[in-house]
Amino acid sequence: MKTRTLLAPRLDRVRKSAGLVLSLFCFASLAQAQVHDPPDQGEPGDEMIQNYLRHETGKIEADVLGSARTAETWGRIRPRYVQEYFDMLGLWPLPGRSPLHATVTRTLNRGDYLVEMVHYQSRPGLYVTGNLYRPTNMVSSEKLPAILYVCGHSSRGRNGNKTAFQSHGIWFARHGYVCLIVDTLQLGEIPGIHHGTYREGRWWWLSRGYTPAGVECWNGIRGIDYLQSRPDVDPDRIGVTGISGGGAATFWITVGDERVKAAVPVSGMADLTSYVPNRVINGHCDCMFLYNAYQWPWTRIAALAMPRPLLFVNSDQDNIFPMDANERVINRLERIYSLFGAGDRVDSLVSIGGHAYRKDLRQAAYRFMNTYLKNDARPVLDSEVDLVTGPREEIHPISPEELRVFPKDSDIPKDAINSRVDTEFVPMARLEPSKDMRFETWKLQVIERLRTLTFHHFPEIIPPAERWQGKSLDAFAATADPFRRAQTGIVEVSTEPGIHIRLRELQRPAGRADRVLLYVTHSKVEDVPPPWMGDLIAKGDAVFICEPRGIGGSRWTRKDPPNYVERSHYLLGRTVDSGRVWDVAAVARHLRRAQPQAPLFVTGESGAGVLGAYAALLAPEISGVILSQVPESHMNEAAPVLLNVLRVCDIPDALGLLAPRPITILGTVPSGFMVRTEQLYRAAGASGKAVWKK
Repeated sequence: MKTRTLLAPRLDRVRKSAGLVLSLFCFASLAQAQVHDPPDQGEPGDEMIQNYLRHETGKIEADVLGSARTAETWGRIRPRYVQEYFDMLGLWPLPGRSPLHATVTRTLNRGDYLVEMVHYQSRPGLYVTGNLYRPTNMVSSEKLPAILYVCGHSSRGRNGNKTAFQSHGIWFARHGYVCLIVDTLQLGEIPGIHHGTYREGRWWWLSRGYTPAGVECWNGIRGIDYLQSRPDVDPDRIGVTGISGGGAATFWITVGDERVKAAVPVSGMADLTSYVPNRVINGHCDCMFLYNAYQWPWTRIAALAMPRPLLFVNSDQDNIFPMDANERVINRLERIYSLFGAGDRVDSLVSIGGHAYRKDLRQAAYRFMNTYLKNDARPVLDSEVDLVTGPREEIHPISPEELRVFPKDSDIPKDAINSRVDTEFVPMARLEPSKDMRFETWKLQVIERLRTLTFHHFPEIIPPAERWQGKSLDAFAATADPFRRAQTGIVEVSTEPGIHIRLRELQRPAGRADRVLLYVTHSKVEDVPPPWMGDLIAKGDAVFICEPRGIGGSRWTRKDPPNYVERSHYLLGRTVDSGRVWDVAAVARHLRRAQPQAPLFVTGESGAGVLGAYAALLAPEISGVILSQVPESHMNEAAPVLLNVLRVCDIPDALGLLAPRPITILGTVPSGFMVRTEQLYRAAGASGKAVWKK
């Protein structure tokens, strides 16, 4: 067991020389790994997928610094890290800073402080509602330090969650700050959604590259724009703090905006080991996470705040920010800061209790901000004034209704896009062949973009699947599914370390095969091909059926919410469906190795067919694709979920990128779909190789 002692928030060397010392002491013991939920059991693929996620997490978390192990290399590589960071939030290229249209709707005079009810538009129609607290008696030319306070998940209905945290605004205003407390998207006065993949079934968020973490980051950056526009704010003395979801947002904003001079995230970050193998992700909504497309160790996010002052705050009985994760994160941060000569600017506080504010947390946060924004390290003794108290029937210093920015429902702007921002925040790509380069060169650039944002975890060449030598899944079937016991011709293959799936041979010609057909199923393997393939199969074809991971014999437990397996994947820079693309490509290479002379075609219906098309894009061994009932777009519920894919292309474009290889599409598709695919085939000089059959 390692015991941590909280030292004073460290002062920079100039302040140390002035003899300013802050002395807070708190002790916390490192607990054993804390898990959120027991592991799922009962389905044949549960153990496989849990071991896989654990193994992949360990690979990512092994190296926080990457190649940046000195101050010099960190300085060179940091701009790339920052771009990747914004990319994973859906914010790259950075949006333009449109006019804020900041408006104060009312002002409340509380004697020694004022509260302004303010709203601004972080993007056109994306309204951010907030309360701005400031001292009453100010010299007109005086510029004060400012705090952007970002809220946690505290449901206050129509009043907005900002009203639950009013005591912080009051304290800061009474101590010479301007403090802007802003509502979050989901729990604000104009509500949107945070729980898209947690419980709302909006899996296209992943394909779109949209996460509400990106919205909260951008809303905060624009909040700093607003603070800096005010004549009463010192633009060089701005800090950010908040608890829970506000703690996470503190990281998003601090890393995304160099104007933040000090940050105090309270219960806002664990690490991948905690989120994934220990299933702590199940206790969090989607605003807590970016899509880890570049496969970062999670602490690297916090490390990008260096060398700016950071106080990492947690509680020893917080089951969604557990102590074992807290220890790992702060130990890594302290090491990283010290490697680059900034070890005196990062510190931690561990409080005794659960997921909530307490006196020591408030005192530490306020004192840290005073130290770095006001050069005042004196102890804070009055942090308990004006608290919102009570379990449910709470007592508020200011009535929540008084803090509404829009007092009546009729006051809410009609042009607000908050409820549909997920459909507009991240632009969708529209592919147009370049007129300045050969089609093949342009196509390779598009595929490289896909490899970067969608298939970053793929090697350049996916290894062929191998016969699996581990425990047979049929052992499970012997008691669970009598039908599977009777099946023949099934082999189990390993497509990547830790993943094994079922492959069945449906037809073998007497001699050498003229063609190999690989049918990708979206259900368990059958002993006959689907009816729509009947006329496509010739006597000389070898026909196989592939059951990708999570399907049939390797299915795992699904609980909606919290969708543990599916959500864990995006924290590791992938999706379940990108894994299935890998499976198809690996099996295709396995079959081509066995039948090197025969052309291999991937076939599939609906979303399973689209998986085959993407496998073909990444595996040149696949000669062509035959698809039935193709979904119109990745926005369609039947389409595969592929991380960030809509920032690169949509399904009609992906099929067009297969040119000049032949494709056959069965069933009706919209005319616009055909136009987009055929446009790319024409650009490749292969117009006749895209065939549509109703």
